[in-house]
Amino acid sequence: MIAENLKEIQATIPAGVTLVAVSKTKPVSDIQVAYDCGQRIFGENKVQELVDKSEELPKDIEWHMIGHLQSNKVKYIAPFVSLIHSVDGVKLLTEINKQGKKNNRVINCLLQFHIAQEYTKFGLSFEEAQDLLSSEEFIKMENISIVGVMGMATFTQNEDQLRHEFTTLENYFHVIKSHFFKFNPEFKHVSMGMSGDYLIAIEEGSNMVRVGSSIFGSR
Repeated sequence: MIAENLKEIQATIPAGVTLVAVSKTKPVSDIQVAYDCGQRIFGENKVQELVDKSEELPKDIEWHMIGHLQSNKVKYIAPFVSLIHSVDGVKLLTEINKQGKKNNRVINCLLQFHIAQEYTKFGLSFEEAQDLLSSEEFIKMENISIVGVMGMATFTQNEDQLRHEFTTLENYFHVIKSHFFKFNPEFKHVSMGMSGDYLIAIEEGSNMVRVGSSIFGSR
């Protein structure tokens, strides 16, 4: 079933859009099925689960940390994580930079913005992101690379609201690109859209979608 689901999802995703298969809570055997179908990018939201799976599965997998990340847990994923989606403050970014230096690597990160009406979701405001990117602390960081933005829309069936929230994030991306990363081709990712709304997100400018239950089944 996973193989069929994955093929169906892949068929709906245009060229230039990256599919992150969200494998949180799913067993290694399920991930292996998706891997055997050619999927190489997987997203997890808990550090320990991410570490455990990375040790058991093939080494050419790109692991994305998509959940809220506590500073004291960065050290566990810093040696191998491909992309951290959920950077929402200078304290976390400072720790990622520190652990990147320890591991002699530059860690790719996305700035997470709060675009939903739900206050339980994490993320920066546009003003907070500007302050962070303008700060001396950020300018001195050499072991992180901000490569785009991420956001989670409200859990709703209201398509107009979803489109508004996705458009907001896409606008943030363009303004930040022009102000801070104009000459940096690596700043290119807009990570938005999940199983229930990824097609709308793509229409509104997403080039990275995080799809889990539509591939692996409900949790």
